[in-house]
Amino acid sequence: MKVLAVILIGWGAGACCASAGAAAETGGGTLPLHECRLEHPLLISSVAARCGTLRVAEDPAQPSGAAIGLSVAVVPALDRRSAAAPLFVLAGGPGQSAQALYASFVGAFARINREHDIVLVDQRGTGKSAPLFCDYPQDWQELSDDAPALREATTKCLAKFGPRVRFYTTSAAVQDLDAVRQALGLRQIDLYGSSYGTRVAEAYMRRHPANVHAAILDGVVDPEKAIGPDTPFDGEAALNLILARCRDNRDCSAAYPNLSQELDALRRRFGPERQTLTLDDPSSGIPRQIEFNRSMLSAALRFLSYGASTASLLPALIHQGAAGNLRPMASQTIMVARQVGDQLASGMQNSVVCSEDVPLFATAGIDRGRIAATFAGLDQLDGLTEICKLWPQGPVDSDLHSPLRSTIPTLLLSGEADPVTPPRDAQHVAQGLLHHRHLVLPGEGHGQLATGCVPRLMAEFLNDASPEGLDAACLKQQAPPTFFVSLTGPAP
Repeated sequence: MKVLAVILIGWGAGACCASAGAAAETGGGTLPLHECRLEHPLLISSVAARCGTLRVAEDPAQPSGAAIGLSVAVVPALDRRSAAAPLFVLAGGPGQSAQALYASFVGAFARINREHDIVLVDQRGTGKSAPLFCDYPQDWQELSDDAPALREATTKCLAKFGPRVRFYTTSAAVQDLDAVRQALGLRQIDLYGSSYGTRVAEAYMRRHPANVHAAILDGVVDPEKAIGPDTPFDGEAALNLILARCRDNRDCSAAYPNLSQELDALRRRFGPERQTLTLDDPSSGIPRQIEFNRSMLSAALRFLSYGASTASLLPALIHQGAAGNLRPMASQTIMVARQVGDQLASGMQNSVVCSEDVPLFATAGIDRGRIAATFAGLDQLDGLTEICKLWPQGPVDSDLHSPLRSTIPTLLLSGEADPVTPPRDAQHVAQGLLHHRHLVLPGEGHGQLATGCVPRLMAEFLNDASPEGLDAACLKQQAPPTFFVSLTGPAP
C-alpha cells in the first residue's frame, strides 16, 4: 500500500537559513548530533552522517506525558559555506524509514547534497523512531484466504504495543517534523516526499507554509482521496499500459504475440485453481514448497509493475507462466515482496490507514463488483477493513483531506504507468498550486527519484525554486528499460 489560511512564498535559495550541520556545530540548534553511519537496508553500503535523538510527546495533546525518541540524521552539504535550505526527506509506505530510503538511493541525492544538507527524520513508528513492527503471516494463502489469521496477527500486534498505536498518524508526524526543524535551529526547509511521504509533505505545506522554501512531490498522493478504493483500478490501468508498450515494441511483440491472451488464461486459471510449486528460496537457496494461487498472481502483477525495471520482466514471466513454468514468476514475486515487507513497519501503516483512509470507505462509492473484476480483486480492501475493525483510530487534522492550496514552489513527478499514484492524482493536486511544474515520465512506474536526469532536475529546482523556468528537455532522451524477450535478457 502504497499506497498523502495565509500562504507565504518561500525565500530564494541561499538566503533562507543556516545549514542543519552548521546550526548543530555553532549552537544555532538545541539537538546534539554525533558522528554515525547510515546502512543500506541490504547491508551492502553505508554513508556518513551526524545523528541524534529528539524526545517528543507520544500523545501530542499531552506534552508532559510519555515521550518517544525521534531518530534524526543529518548528511552535511559538501559545500560547508552553503546557506541553501536543508532538504527533509519524507519516506513512503506508510511505514518506511527515511534513513533507509536515503541509504538506498544516496546517489540520486548526490547533486542536491553538494549545496544542501539532507535531514532524515525516521517518522514516528518507523526505522529507529519507536518502530511499530508487526509479525503478519508470510504465506500467501494465510494472508489472502484466512481472515482469522489476519485478525489473530493484528490482535497480537496490539497486545505488543497497546492502545498507544493511535498516536502514530500523519498529523502527529507533521508536528514532529516542525519540532525537529526548530531543534536544528532552521528557519526554512525544502521537502522531498515519496509516495505516502507526499501526504506528509502536503500536510506540512498546509500547516507550516512559511517554513517551506520549495517542495518536491514524487508519486503524488491526492489528499482528497482515501488510499485503497482506487488502487485496484490504478493497478489494472498500469498493467494495460505495460502490455500496450510491449505490443508497440517490435522485439517484445515478436517474442510474445499472444501476451494478452496468455495473461487472460492465467487469470482465469488462478481464480479457482491452486498449484503447489517446489522452488529454491530466492533468499536462502533452500528448496521449499509454495502455493501458487490467485493472490500470488495478483501480487506478481502488482509488485512487478511498480518499477519500470521489474515491469520489463513481466511479459517474459507471463509467457513462461502460461506455458506452465510458474517458478520464475513466483521467485521474483517473493523476492520483491520480501524487500518491500522488510522495510515497512506494518503497525505504523495500520495506524495511518485505519485513522485516515478506511473511515472514508463508507462514503467512497466503492463498487465491489468492479473491483472484484480487477487482477487485485477485493483482497487488499477487505484485508484493510478486517485490520481496522481492531486497530484504534488516532488524531487526524480536520483538513487532512481538503484540497491543497499553496504558493510554495512545487515540483511534481509522476510515472505514466504508476500503479498506485497515477499522473491524474498529481494533476488534481496541481490545480491548487500557484507555482508548480508537473513532469510525467513515459513508461515509468512508481517513484522517479533515480530515473534518468531527474536527480539533476531536482537539484536545479531546489537551487532556483522556479518550477516554471526548469529546463526539463533532458527527459526527452529518457526511455524505460527494454523488455526481456526471454528469461536471459532483452534483445541484442
